Amino acid sequence: MSKVVLREYYELCEGGVCQDFLTEAEKRMVNEQGAVFMTGIIQRCDAPNGNNRVYSRPILEREMSTYQKVIESNRALGELDHPEDSVINLRNASHIVRETWWDGDAVMGKIQCLDTPSGNILKSLAQSGVSLGISSRGMGSVHESNGRTIVEDDFQLICFDIVSEPSTTNAYLSLSERKQREIRNNVWTKADRINRALYNVLK
Repeated sequence: MSKVVLREYYELCEGGVCQDFLTEAEKRMVNEQGAVFMTGIIQRCDAPNGNNRVYSRPILEREMSTYQKVIESNRALGELDHPEDSVINLRNASHIVRETWWDGDAVMGKIQCLDTPSGNILKSLAQSGVSLGISSRGMGSVHESNGRTIVEDDFQLICFDIVSEPSTTNAYLSLSERKQREIRNNVWTKADRINRALYNVLK
């Protein structure tokens, strides 16, 4: 079974900002420093998404637990749109995930825009009221079962990217269609293995 890059899309809270989820310190950062935070659903388990893929709760719980170590070490970066590989390009980093938590079957997340070229683009989009989506990026195998695509236990979460699908009506209210990109030779690249090894060291 070949591994592919799996990408999923969710809409962030209306206007890109949910003040109710901000701490007092973060609210001061917004008011005094112009910081921009975005919160909303970043992943969901045990239900078919817009790509007809199903992520089981045990798999997502495992991966979010691993990802928490990345958050705690201030390395939970993401990019605008999706790159063509499974490695985060630091030059294109636009945001950092500050916190994640479960709300029923949904994984919620809080994201802070960075003071980088891509981050400034993201801030401008958010402050202009552009509807933005959040998309998980990971690698793993899938199989078909009862008309659904089941994500297998080898799934490994890489990051969460900010995306926009303007050509798709209501693309932000549910997962939108996006083709999977197959990884050649069905193996992880050296960069993939190094990235995962760093995750595991921080467990």
